[in-house]
Parts: sequence; C-alpha cells; structure tokens
Amino acid sequence: MRLIAENLGGERGGEPVFSGVDFALAQGQALIVTGRNGSGKSTLLRVVAGLLPAAQGRLLIEGGGEDFPTVAAACHYLGHLNAMKTALSVTENLRFWRDFSGPGLSSVDEALDTVGLGGIGHLPFGYLSTGQRRRAAIAKLLVSQRPLWLLDEPTSGLDKASEARFSALMTRYCEGGGMILAATHLPLGIAGAKELAMRVGH
Repeated sequence: MRLIAENLGGERGGEPVFSGVDFALAQGQALIVTGRNGSGKSTLLRVVAGLLPAAQGRLLIEGGGEDFPTVAAACHYLGHLNAMKTALSVTENLRFWRDFSGPGLSSVDEALDTVGLGGIGHLPFGYLSTGQRRRAAIAKLLVSQRPLWLLDEPTSGLDKASEARFSALMTRYCEGGGMILAATHLPLGIAGAKELAMRVGH
C-alpha cells in the first residue's frame, strides 16, 4: 500500500498556503512534516484527511483494496483537539470510536494499558489532565484499525515518559507495516523516519 501526493496544493480561508508538494509513503514508513508556523503543516494533514479540498494536484492510495479504497477511508486523524466527549467516561469514548470506525488490534482496556491509563477508564474524560486527555486520544488510534495515521503535533501536552512511550508505539506501528504522516515542531523519535520540510509559500 502507498500514499501518493502529486503537485499538491492547499488553501486556508481562500488564501494559498502551500503548493507543489510531492511525496510517496509506503507501508512501514513514517514521514515527518516540519516547518515554521504558517508553512501549512496542519493544512496539509487536513487535505490528506479529506477535511479540506486540495487546491491543486492529486492524492491517492494504492493497494488499499476494498477495505481502504480512498485516502480518507485509510486514515486515522489525530488533530489538535482530542475529539472526545467530556461528559462520557474514557471507556465510553473509546467504545464509541471503535463502534464508529470498526474494531482494531487492541481492545479498549488493552489500548488504555498501552498508553499508561489502565484502571482509569471509568473516569469522565473531562476529569483528566491535559496529558491524560492526549494519551486517551492516542488510545483511539489503537481501538480501530487504519493503515495510515495522520498526527498533528501528537506529543502536545505529554510529559517525557509519555513521549518515550508514544515514540516506541509509533516505531512498532511502522515495523508492523503501518504508515505515519506527522506534523510536529519536536522530534518524535520514530526510527528511520523521513522528513518533508514545508516553508511559507512552498
């Protein structure tokens, strides 16, 4: 399976943010999108996720088969917001996303253990600290299977121990054939990751 972008361009509020972006991402690979604020990192991820239309160029997934016929079908998107209901428990939130997106490789309890939140699934999401909320959102990636993870500043709010745990998780995901496209200001520690440097007016 491969994600391919050809001459891709994106806009924000009708104004061009980037253009002429080309890349290919194969199974087992990670591509880290870097650049200053305003260079279009988040806009690029939103275009790939199908949340914004591409201003130019094309984006396709090869080898997705019937399960993942489009890029949008193939991806998990973790943006700046965690996409969780504060009044629901952590477990209820994760069950919702599992039921909505289909089952993954991990159960809800296993996913919470993986991100270091075992034993607190019964708590309302709104009770959690900023770092715990981010870890719960990361657990969302595990309860439904998707070949492509789109991660926008995924370590925001995490402490050093949680960053290290997530780095190991992302490396294992790629080693198992997953694909990661991540926008970040900080090193993510994914072994063998490539870099796509965005610049203002790219």
